[in-house]
Amino acid sequence: MKNKMLWSDETKIEQFGLNAKCHVWRKPGTIPTVNHGGGSIMLWESFSATGTGRLVRIEGKMNGVKYKEILDENLLQSAQDLRLGQRYTFQQDNDPKHTAKTS
Repeated sequence: MKNKMLWSDETKIEQFGLNAKCHVWRKPGTIPTVNHGGGSIMLWESFSATGTGRLVRIEGKMNGVKYKEILDENLLQSAQDLRLGQRYTFQQDNDPKHTAKTS
């Protein structure tokens, strides 16, 4: 049955910031600087025991409406790409936006 499971999750990747670790080699006496403030991206991905489905860049802030749009546009195609067949179980974590009441 584990081959009939499809999971999804979101992640934020930061170039610099609280969630980012950066290791660099500098000459002694060099003062580290960051120009232009770094940056980050939010991603949504689906995956199963057989591989990864679609990877989607999330523009703006993630909320229940945007999450539903991502599922509507990508979940079925991911299941087809992963050859899960007509009947599979979709699993997500308990993030509030995953159970938001949207129209």
